[in-house]
Amino acid sequence: MAAPRILLSGDALGRLNQLFKRVSSVNKSAGPFDALLCVGQFFPDSEEQLAELNDYIEGRSKIPIPTYFIGDYGFGAAKILSAVARDSANLGFKMDGLKVCDNLYWLRGSGQFLLHGLCVAYLSGRQSSSGQQFGTYSQDDVDSLRAFSEEPGIVDLFLTNEWPSGVTKRAAVSGIPSGMPDPIIGDATISELVAEIKPRYHIAGTIGVYYDREPYVNDGASHVTRFIALATVGNKEKQKFIHALSPNPASKMSVAEICAKPSNTTLSPYSFVEETGSGNGAAKRSADSGSDTQYWRYDVSKKRQKHGDGEGLCFKFVSSGSCPRGEKCHFRHDADAREQSIRGVCFEFLNKGKCERGEDCKFKHELQEEGKGFSSGSGTGTGSLNRSKECWFCLSSPTVESHLITSIGEYCYCALPKGPLVEDHVLIIPIEHLPNTLSLPPECEEDLSRLQRSLQAYFKRQGKEVVFFEWVSKRGTHANLQAVPIPSSRASSVEQIFSLAAKKLGFTFASVKNENSLEGRRLLGMHLDRNQSLFYVEVPGGTILSHIVEENEKFPAQFGREVMAGLLNMADKADWRNSQLTKDEETNMAANFKSRFKEFDPNA
Repeated sequence: MAAPRILLSGDALGRLNQLFKRVSSVNKSAGPFDALLCVGQFFPDSEEQLAELNDYIEGRSKIPIPTYFIGDYGFGAAKILSAVARDSANLGFKMDGLKVCDNLYWLRGSGQFLLHGLCVAYLSGRQSSSGQQFGTYSQDDVDSLRAFSEEPGIVDLFLTNEWPSGVTKRAAVSGIPSGMPDPIIGDATISELVAEIKPRYHIAGTIGVYYDREPYVNDGASHVTRFIALATVGNKEKQKFIHALSPNPASKMSVAEICAKPSNTTLSPYSFVEETGSGNGAAKRSADSGSDTQYWRYDVSKKRQKHGDGEGLCFKFVSSGSCPRGEKCHFRHDADAREQSIRGVCFEFLNKGKCERGEDCKFKHELQEEGKGFSSGSGTGTGSLNRSKECWFCLSSPTVESHLITSIGEYCYCALPKGPLVEDHVLIIPIEHLPNTLSLPPECEEDLSRLQRSLQAYFKRQGKEVVFFEWVSKRGTHANLQAVPIPSSRASSVEQIFSLAAKKLGFTFASVKNENSLEGRRLLGMHLDRNQSLFYVEVPGGTILSHIVEENEKFPAQFGREVMAGLLNMADKADWRNSQLTKDEETNMAANFKSRFKEFDPNA
């Protein structure tokens, strides 16, 4: 079978007529090509150029081959992509692109998918601390890619908008484009990601020059990586903005083919090992961190000195407590680092002794003694998992949205969510930082059950039923049980709708029928494995549907909300970001709910 034929493009800047004219010409003379992958800014710089883009989106002009882009920024991006995200056809877990129009797909956030047999990973947007919805990537996007890097297999293509910092290190000076910015310019996070992912090809744009770096070796892998940067479409310097590739998928290659190293191969530009043997580096780190004697066990370079294994911490193990590669994993499975992660310490700090994000990082940059990282639970006395100061749901956290809290009990509290699906959409949350609501201490379990019964009575007065669901992540986030009211007329179809949605994703729910909700939940909790993620939903009538998520299964964390949005014919609200309110609106919403719920509130 012939290898896939892929075209690559740099920043389009909305110049789609010029881009697709060139693609059509190349496709005719040297094709056919299977897809076009665009890196760098896809949208125009000004309103005057927007009409050209709209001609394609609205179908007046045709896109010659399937085209994928990650540069979701520029003029008009927010408006156009907001509509794309709300489209019912784009709801759900879609790492292979959200359809914008015929032959045009937006690779949103981060992900990994197969394209004609090639494994493609991507990071959409650019680095920014603004937190805006489009055009920037989040820490969750980065963490997702790190998790993928722990999975078996080789990534064929890695797409980013910005260059990785330091990519020209150890490269031949003669090959570096003249007039290029200082080599340290670039994104340090992308440097770290590409060093972990180890793709065969890394494609980037943004800087506006064409650069085909010599291949470089990867630490801990037998294959080389090639970095290719592309210029801007229609640039005045006439630098190359279209590049063709025809790589065989790594999954189809022999060991000899994968291990082949061209004669001009260099060392990796992303080595984090200090190259001097004077020992001054260790002293410098001690002065910078003020805690060298504590964090040495997590520092990559020192670990090399002590053990010679040359590997860092396994992100998958530290973040979740398990790794599917087990003993075959090239990275360290350190239980102490896992414990520090649970206490809110930054992975980058644990792994390297420093964090490039500095003050923008929401995690701790010092090791936490036992019982120090979080405050103890209010009245529970369990102390099994303490509350994080960074957790959105911990009442002691400075980031808690206190204006959304509607009722506080001894062990649980109620709050309204940001971006509610419907009016009176409620969250029931343990006060203690616990990973799920199925294995609560008995007194906390009774408190939660009282709130469930109170909400059922409250909604029954309105002629409604309530659906409870929870996503239990093995990563151990703060538990929250969602309660969504529905018209009583639709209660009988809830189980069927969830079962149909499960079938579309390729699984079947396990079902537990018990008229006593508390007993049904206890039965489900008895079979809960902390090393596995779980989704469950309590449907009206006493049935609990549950699904244990397998290690390599692609399961959407917002599955429950997406199904409920479909049930209620409001597909545009499947993404909570499409329902965001101002703080004043949220405050009024919470006050109105408290007033209506007061009669039923067991904590009033």
